[in-house]
Amino acid sequence: MSPVAPPAPEERQRDADRSQNTILNAARDEFSEHGLGGARMDRIATRAGLNKRLIYYYFADKEALFQAVLEQSYRHIREEERKLNLLGLKPADALRRLVEFTWNYYLDHPEFLTLLNSANLHRARHLAESQRARELNSPLIATLGEILERGRVDGTFRGGIDPLQLYVSIAGLSYFYLSNNHTLSAIFGRDLMTPKAHSERLSHMTDVILGYVLRN
Repeated sequence: MSPVAPPAPEERQRDADRSQNTILNAARDEFSEHGLGGARMDRIATRAGLNKRLIYYYFADKEALFQAVLEQSYRHIREEERKLNLLGLKPADALRRLVEFTWNYYLDHPEFLTLLNSANLHRARHLAESQRARELNSPLIATLGEILERGRVDGTFRGGIDPLQLYVSIAGLSYFYLSNNHTLSAIFGRDLMTPKAHSERLSHMTDVILGYVLRN
């Protein structure tokens, strides 16, 4: 009987990529539910259906795995933003679309917000150590800067707007509302998570952002 040929390098790479993606998805769920401090590698292995030793083969420790999960999360949102083709839209439409996308992405991916909460709890040291995270996020600010400049040139936007500050405002308007919806709903006696409340919030955020950038 002829010996079985070892897997081709391409096949081994595909298997490795699948294993790492499975680990990262399981770790994302674990970190989003329990935070970095409460997450357990045993549970991640169980969620992934893989041997814990395999996790340590790809990721040195829980800290390295958390950093990889953060990088994966940023990669996903930035990839989805690129699909918006913002530079193919008129400046005002592009900003309106970005606000709408950010709001809906946060609604559809609550795990992203909880991961950010955990990262901030640890003073974002995992992101500070990640060159990849900076590389993933910088193009968005460059794109936003180009949109603002196009709007300034065609006379629809006022000048002197910092694209980074603007994006922080766009993200913050969604992030604060959703991260604090339980306390806000409780203290003001109003359910802020109904479909009507969501629609009102998106309309408000769009008015705030466009009201800031549009030339009077």
